Amino acid sequence: MIGKLLIRDLAILLPGGRRGGSLLPLLFFLSVAMLYPFAVGPDAQLLGRTGGGVIWVAALLAAILPLDRLVAPDLELGVFDQLALRGISEEFAIAVKMVAHWLSFAPLLLLATLPAAALLGLDGATLEIVLLGLLAGTPGLAAIGTSIAALTATLRGGAALSGLMLIPLAVPILIFGAGSLSRPDLSGIALTAAISLLLVAIAPFAGGAAIRAAREG
Repeated sequence: MIGKLLIRDLAILLPGGRRGGSLLPLLFFLSVAMLYPFAVGPDAQLLGRTGGGVIWVAALLAAILPLDRLVAPDLELGVFDQLALRGISEEFAIAVKMVAHWLSFAPLLLLATLPAAALLGLDGATLEIVLLGLLAGTPGLAAIGTSIAALTATLRGGAALSGLMLIPLAVPILIFGAGSLSRPDLSGIALTAAISLLLVAIAPFAGGAAIRAAREG
């Protein structure tokens, strides 16, 4: 059952699906990387110092874009009711959506980091740290995003509210992830991974409770 649910959610979220919007975060991410050098000028040293942080901010903002398509449409269509009739809990359904959300945007962002790093003039060592940090931090962003999408699924203007809620909650991931660029060791990445694991463990229960309250309300 988990495989069928995951395939269904991926088919919806990936490009070409009924709600496919994975290309939008990718294009947004690359647009930020292309426009930033025009904003700060051609100073290679400045771009090299700040480029990693810009990639992190772009990744955070790109993770917000698919949230309005993640939970609300299924709640309106009664998908969670059908799953409940089949004995599938809301927590389980949210956990699958969290994995699908991560798979729909994070691998593409990791690949897009390579041309973005070239545009921003990042060296190989910095690029490696950025990639490791994103690999550690994007599961946490997916967990926060899925939980917020469930919490705001029944609210008017939920898409805008989701973005406003995600940004402050994601600040610890951003601090440690981007902060790892200035550390000689990998402690910042380790802390980012620890925060992500905690968020991944909490998200299904928070999202499941929100969906259950929406269904019963």
